[in-house]
Amino acid sequence: MSKSVSRLKSMKKVADKIDHSSKLRTDIPAGMAAAGPPLGPMLGQRNINIAAFCKDFNERTANIKPGIPLPTRVKVNADRSYQLVIHQPPSTYFLKQAAGVSRGAMEPIREICGKITLKHLYEIAKIKSQDPPLEWKSLKEICTMLIATARTCGIEVVKELDPKEYGEFLQQRKVVVEEQKKLLQEKREAKMLRTA
Repeated sequence: MSKSVSRLKSMKKVADKIDHSSKLRTDIPAGMAAAGPPLGPMLGQRNINIAAFCKDFNERTANIKPGIPLPTRVKVNADRSYQLVIHQPPSTYFLKQAAGVSRGAMEPIREICGKITLKHLYEIAKIKSQDPPLEWKSLKEICTMLIATARTCGIEVVKELDPKEYGEFLQQRKVVVEEQKKLLQEKREAKMLRTA
């Protein structure tokens, strides 16, 4: 019995301490980190110096167009210091920019809100391959992931795209989006009347 106890004690010494520091995962617009909600309270809960964090984040994202959402990972150390990792913008942002649409489809598989070419998809995959979680994935795997994301957004991936036809498609799409917005507004108003 004493041998097993001594083995257990030696194993405790060898095992590393488990890190229970809190991690923050959020999207922050590039160059627009501010102490106000929602970012300020999240940082305050983790005992991070809010002003220093905002200054550091804004300096790191100064070369990026302001307002682009950046997935940010913050690991807080015991001494109130932090490690800041800023990823590339979300793939949905890139897909919507490439398709030239401001919002995705309300019924993704049934309706198409935009179209992109395989070349667009490949370029987005090359940009996303710089992200830490995707560093070890092949471009083929990232492209497959992006195709699935595009499908859930209502964006169709095509081999070739005629600019004139696509311009007409976007004009028709604007009319559909306006109708959907009116319908949503009517539903909101009806719901407010019911609750009042």
